[in-house]
Amino acid sequence: MNTKSLVSYGKRTDKSMKTIIRIERIRSKFHNRLVNYLNTFNLTFNQFKVLEVLYHRGDLNISSITKLTMSTPGNITVVVKNLKRDGWITTISDPEDKRASILTITQKGIEVIEKVFPNHAKNLKTSLEVLSDKELDTLYELLNKVYKAN
Repeated sequence: MNTKSLVSYGKRTDKSMKTIIRIERIRSKFHNRLVNYLNTFNLTFNQFKVLEVLYHRGDLNISSITKLTMSTPGNITVVVKNLKRDGWITTISDPEDKRASILTITQKGIEVIEKVFPNHAKNLKTSLEVLSDKELDTLYELLNKVYKAN
């Protein structure tokens, strides 16, 4: 069975589709490496994202965390419940809105993220060492241009 497509949608469209597929494959590759790394710390990807945001941004409400982690409210609710259960975060009442709460990272959560994050950053750097500094800047600028246009 021949699986090669004989249909072209135009040179530019064909190249655009191939480019998006390549971006998705590299994203998937990076994601899988990160998930495997996080598993060694008994952390899920979503737990890591919440801890990372709280560690680097400070105390936040659930709505802000949902937006910053590109999650859904339903998913964040479960992640927060599990992080609280494990003692990695806690909630404090919002001084501006008594009905709302603010999430804060605990000392235990800080210890976990401080173990995990430095090697995570190093792994990302290593993954992109195939690029020169100029190429990395160019890649960032190009991806940022596409991001802002959509």
